[in-house]
Amino acid sequence: MYSYIINGGRRLEGETYVSGSKNASLPIIAASILNSGITKLYNVPNIHDTQMMFEILKKLGCKVKKNNGKIIIDSKELTCNEIPDDLMRQMRSSVMIVGAIIRKNEKS
Repeated sequence: MYSYIINGGRRLEGETYVSGSKNASLPIIAASILNSGITKLYNVPNIHDTQMMFEILKKLGCKVKKNNGKIIIDSKELTCNEIPDDLMRQMRSSVMIVGAIIRKNEKS
């Protein structure tokens, strides 16, 4: 882990890159179902778990587009409320989507 030591008396300025986090991205991706519209995400790590989450969203009827590091999720037309077993088994955290699906069905 990097650390920054800042000695006072001078203006602090500059830039840094913050990498995406799986543990932050997965709940946000799941919550995109509740939006009932367009969700734009940036800096989502391209790893197995996020890819499986996108596949689950597609199976539920969401449209997922990737464009130059930006993820666009359109959840206007959720057509299904069952997560395929084969996708559920590939990722334990897919259970996060269940709460969003239940809430979405309550609102309908």
